[in-house]
Order: sequence, then C-alpha cells, then structure tokens
Amino acid sequence: MTLALLHTSDGHVPVFDGLRDRYHPGLVLRHLVAAELLVRARVEGPGVVAGAVRGLLGRAVRDGAAAVLCTCSTLGAVAERASASLGVPVLRVDRPMAAEAARHARIVVVATVASTVEPTLGLLREEAGDRSPAVETLLVGEAWERFEAGDRDGYLDAVAAAVDRIDPGGDTVVVLAQASMADAAARTRTPLPVLSSPASGLGAAAAAAGR
Repeated sequence: MTLALLHTSDGHVPVFDGLRDRYHPGLVLRHLVAAELLVRARVEGPGVVAGAVRGLLGRAVRDGAAAVLCTCSTLGAVAERASASLGVPVLRVDRPMAAEAARHARIVVVATVASTVEPTLGLLREEAGDRSPAVETLLVGEAWERFEAGDRDGYLDAVAAAVDRIDPGGDTVVVLAQASMADAAARTRTPLPVLSSPASGLGAAAAAAGR
C-alpha cells in the first residue's frame, strides 16, 4: 500500500521515513515536497493555495496513493477538504494530537509560524466539541529564523526553552503545532505532557491507507 505525504519542508522526509521504518514496515511512502505553498499561504492565506494542493494530491492519487497525509499544519484543513473530490482519505497530521490535547482542561499551543496558529486553534475547537478547554498560544517566531537558516539544533533548543517557561499548573498539556517541532519535546525539562504530531499522524494515515 502507498501513502502520499505532502510536505512544505524537505526536512520532514527523513523524519517520516524513520517513523515508517520503526512502526510501519512495508508501508510505501511517496513524498511530495512543495515549500512554496507555505510561503504563499503565510502571506496570502491557506485558501489561496487550495487549488495547487488539490492538484498535487490528485496526481498522487492517480499514481496509486491509497491515502494522503498533509504534514503541514497551515495547510491541513485545505488538504482535508480535498478528500471528497479525490476519492481517498486525506488526513492532516495534527488531528490525532489535537484529539488527545482536547481532553485536557488547559492547552498551550506552541508555534513558530504565525500562519499555523489559527488552523491549529480551529482544529482544537473541532476536537473539543462541547468541552471548553482554556487555550493559550505561544509564538516562538525567532525559532523559525533558525529553521530557515538550517540551524536545526538552534531551532529545537529555542522551542524547548519556550516550552520550559510555561506555567505548569493544573491539567495542562503543551501542543507543538508543527511537525518540524517534534524533536524539541525530548529537549524540554517541563513536567507537563508535550504532544507532537508525526508519530500519531502517520499511524492514523497508515491505518487509512490499509483499509
């Protein structure tokens, strides 16, 4: 079975290949990297690139993908809406993470790109349903500059330092809003649970591809 993954950074490719090798041997991944989509979405909004997203995903389905996983939180909702027209499941990588986070009373969303914040908050509202968790956001914009410069360690350290400054009181969970932030969880010292999306997102997509 083949799963197509839509990325907006080629840095995601080895991450998801590693998760596949560890947890889903035999799953064939087809990586589609389109960094320009995030660049446009940050400036003009995710809706502007909806047509381009559908085009990329449509080609992947015609090439045999049984399901698609969008690993970009900014474009997740746009990708999900393409599912009906494509005829295969289209999943966003952060939905399983959001479902887990929504069970807590307080959620702190940490992001490094501003365009990720509103899509993540919308997803948390969907998953919370009738529950009303308190949701806070923490934008670590200086970290993204390091990511773009290729300083991965500096990027992850900046994210981890921001997480460690969060007040740990109450039933609180931290959400790392972007897949690129996942490895920062291991660098934190906070007693709070810190959730990231790649492993759970890939698991859901692998299950969808195998149906």
